[in-house]
Amino acid sequence: MKKYLNTLFVTTQGAYLSKEGECAVIKIDKEEKVRIPLHMLDGIICFGSVTCSPYLFGHCAETGVTVTFLSQYGKFLSQMQGATRGNILLRRAQYRLADNYLQTAILARAFVVGKIGNARITLARALRDHPEKVNAVKLKHAQHLLAGCIKRLQVESDQERIRGIEGEAAKVYFDVFDECITSPDPLFRFTGRNRRPPLDRINCLLSFLYTLLTHDIRSALESCGLDPAAGFLHKDRPGRPSLALDMIEEFRSFIADRLALSLINRGQIHSNDFTVSETGAVILKDDARKTLLTAYQERKQEEIEHPFVKEKMAIGLLWHMQAMLLARFIRGDIETYPPFVWR
Repeated sequence: MKKYLNTLFVTTQGAYLSKEGECAVIKIDKEEKVRIPLHMLDGIICFGSVTCSPYLFGHCAETGVTVTFLSQYGKFLSQMQGATRGNILLRRAQYRLADNYLQTAILARAFVVGKIGNARITLARALRDHPEKVNAVKLKHAQHLLAGCIKRLQVESDQERIRGIEGEAAKVYFDVFDECITSPDPLFRFTGRNRRPPLDRINCLLSFLYTLLTHDIRSALESCGLDPAAGFLHKDRPGRPSLALDMIEEFRSFIADRLALSLINRGQIHSNDFTVSETGAVILKDDARKTLLTAYQERKQEEIEHPFVKEKMAIGLLWHMQAMLLARFIRGDIETYPPFVWR
């Protein structure tokens, strides 16, 4: 198991990152602001107008620290990483499996079961935590429908029908997602999922958190020697990390959705923490973005027991464990891939 490391988020526009000794140094207007030992990092994410020195790039490539560039508003732009990790035998096995229709369907089904199972538990937690503030009838009915989707998946081996059940479950879940929001602010109402760009505050938070999760999961897959572009549930597309998008399905509601709900319901994020552009796109302000990033890092440091391996670990290690389990399944070391389902 790899040691739990941190991601450095650089959000200040005009920041410059360089390497001095064994540290990453951040300067703004040529003034040093912070110095961080590089051995403590497993990733650097730069938002907007942030630049890095070639020496820092070189060191990160050699030591396996992934450097990702996003737009100021969280849209993925590019990623820098060193030599491909892992061995060719594992990746060849992954590609063969991806070309096997039945095996691909089995893995796609596992990812969707994890997604729906965690979505169902998220609704149950909302009902448990706020019984007097939510519509219990709606939430219980949605949980019942999601349980039915999982039951149908158990005997399904057709990829397109699996994707169809996933879409059906997502609609059930997001149709009642607004019930989980207890903030009285009318600007924090949720009427449905939208993105590219997000057109309301809830979707803005969700899209931002999904981007962070995708970065972390992609790094975890790379660290285990898997190709993040060769997926099973999501179809191959140039430039798309399909396998990372497969695995994020297990963690969307458990990490991103619940964190977004907590920040809103506890009043840590307010409706005036957003701006609306002329095109209608909703954008998170700088201070609120820092609040969200801090909460995300703190969430990753919390410990839970992994439901399959029965070991306590930081939440930020869960996708590393899932990547390891997936690699073991692809190599034939275990009979099935166990999706992460929150207990």
